Amino acid sequence: MARMNALKRSYPYVGPADLRATVRPGSGGHRIGSAADFAHWAAERTAAELREPFTFVVSTDGMLRLAPRRSEHVACAGGEHVLSAGEISFTREADRWVVDEVSNQSTGYCPDVVSWPAVARALDAIELVRPSGFTHPVVFRRCPGCQEHNIVREDDFVCVFCGSDLPEAWNVESDGRC
Repeated sequence: MARMNALKRSYPYVGPADLRATVRPGSGGHRIGSAADFAHWAAERTAAELREPFTFVVSTDGMLRLAPRRSEHVACAGGEHVLSAGEISFTREADRWVVDEVSNQSTGYCPDVVSWPAVARALDAIELVRPSGFTHPVVFRRCPGCQEHNIVREDDFVCVFCGSDLPEAWNVESDGRC
């Protein structure tokens, strides 16, 4: 599993095995590699769809992949490792699309907040105006005691399942499940 450094880290799927088992080769979210790809993709969405956030991943080739919000991140990624994952929403400002909100909320991949540069590069490559970081960052940790995945809220690094202290450094991949 690639760890290299924070800028090159890829995240394996760490969610339920039964969800991963449903992913078929060649599935995956809609690959967005250019501004034209994004414009074409957006033109195919209804106004109601565009008001909702979308599931996204940044694949290991640096491409943004999009799927409907209620899609599983592992399906959007085609079962592969990702550089980041979460939810993203877009809005029109004047004559262009911009990223309205973006988070790393993915309990299937539990990406660290340091995955933002991969998201920024993918959005910059398709010429979308974006925020300077996750608008809703999520801090994931695996409990060393009970092994459960946790979302840390308000800097309270305590496991909600067993009360053990959670590490300050991201550690989700270290449980060996993928």
